[in-house]
Amino acid sequence: MGKEKSSIGFGLGLLAGVIGGIIAGVLYAPCPGSEMRKKVKETVCDLAEKYSPEVSEAKKQALESMDLLKYKLERQYKKFGNMLKNSKMRKAKELEEINDYDFN
Repeated sequence: MGKEKSSIGFGLGLLAGVIGGIIAGVLYAPCPGSEMRKKVKETVCDLAEKYSPEVSEAKKQALESMDLLKYKLERQYKKFGNMLKNSKMRKAKELEEINDYDFN
């Protein structure tokens, strides 16, 4: 579980770093816009190639975690539904027993 959290954290940190770097680069750029766009594009492409396996793994683990959470929530929902049905059945039986002895 710790490895999953660290991979997800790494992926989110990487994404935040890339976005922050792009923003800082654009704000402090001494170059013209077309030249800066070219540099930003090259940098983003280089980072995407370099960290693609890590980002893919973090994405995979995040999706697996979401699937597990979805499964657990569906299971709890079914348990709760069954509990409500059982409670209603129990109440109906109690009312039926009370009505069986009602002579009016």
